[in-house]
Amino acid sequence: MSSSVSPLAPKHVPDMPVIAGIRLATAEAGIRYKNRTDVLLALMDKGTAVAGVFTKSKCPSAPVEWCRAKLKGGKARALVVNSGNANAFTGKTGRASTALTAKIAAKAVGCSESEIFLASTGVIGEPLDATKFDGVLGRLAEAAEPADWLGAAKAIMTTDTFPKVATATVKLGKAKVTINGMAKGAGMIAPDMATMLSFIFTDAPIAPAALQALLKSGVEDTFNAVTIDGDTSTSDTLLAFATGAAAAHGAPKISRASDPRLKAFVKAFNGVLANLAEQVARDGEGARKLVEITVEGAKTKASARKIAMSIANSPLVKTAIAGEDANWGRVVMAVGKAGEPADRDKLSISFNGIRVAKSGARDPDYDEAQVSEAMKAPEIAIKVSLGLGKGRDRVMTCDLTKEYVAINGDYRS
Repeated sequence: MSSSVSPLAPKHVPDMPVIAGIRLATAEAGIRYKNRTDVLLALMDKGTAVAGVFTKSKCPSAPVEWCRAKLKGGKARALVVNSGNANAFTGKTGRASTALTAKIAAKAVGCSESEIFLASTGVIGEPLDATKFDGVLGRLAEAAEPADWLGAAKAIMTTDTFPKVATATVKLGKAKVTINGMAKGAGMIAPDMATMLSFIFTDAPIAPAALQALLKSGVEDTFNAVTIDGDTSTSDTLLAFATGAAAAHGAPKISRASDPRLKAFVKAFNGVLANLAEQVARDGEGARKLVEITVEGAKTKASARKIAMSIANSPLVKTAIAGEDANWGRVVMAVGKAGEPADRDKLSISFNGIRVAKSGARDPDYDEAQVSEAMKAPEIAIKVSLGLGKGRDRVMTCDLTKEYVAINGDYRS
């Protein structure tokens, strides 16, 4: 966790309302960091539905494997998150650590171990001493309260420079329901769950299968459309919990994701995901520029996504932006290497609304001074028009600075 907050951090932190059926508590367990909270316990009332989406890494962490196995039950009573140690690439020791953590948590909460969900973030390859949770989780279970969302978000940070929270309130039937979310992530961020953790909570009465479908759909144009460095984490975890408490106030019980009564809820739910995903991009390690890349005129949306990601993950593009250089030649390079349909002579490119290239060549009205001034802005929009079809997509990233190298050069030591 950095002492210097990203210049791209949101200027406003929302007031996070209480959600019926959710209580939170944090503590210092000494997992790796000193003099800061590093454990979060979230308690859920009986009957809370759970859904999850995880990293596509072939080397997943022990907590990811644990959560995947427990999702089949569809119910959750507690979430335990620690920062400082990812419990990844830890073999049998890692699996034993997750089992012990769940056992300690289940005893503290008074529920089955199958209703405990786990997430860890931090250094890869170091054993996690789960005995440090003994006693701590019991105290947290007794002290948990409904209100401290910001404290919860702080406890799960690693190289993050600010806690990431978002909220929305929307009507479902006759009742108002709330959606609260938190996330951590600043580096090792790439789609396939663009090390990222995120947790979404709502009092809406949504069945596990419907919640799973909503989450899987919602992630595609939010967290899976964010990249910091092109590296997919071993630990990426996104969990959603629905307590169902709003049913007592007139919210209908939802069993299908296609239920038309969910229309406004889905928009709000996806809005929370998008907000958190953008905050991850804003907190990219060493970032000084938030970058939005839009590709239009592609053959398909999928093709547009691949081209946009090729641009977003290019170190040459990202360092040019860090240097406030509108180097469209590097964008052309990234388009060409993506392996998707493209016609050089139809290609147009703009930076912050100023077209710099048209029909495969420099724009005849190009003005170096105008573009250079535009590149000084903290937010940069790159737009690429392919002129081949109707496919369009958008991804978020950030620039690549010396600070990124400094942060990652000694992360483990």
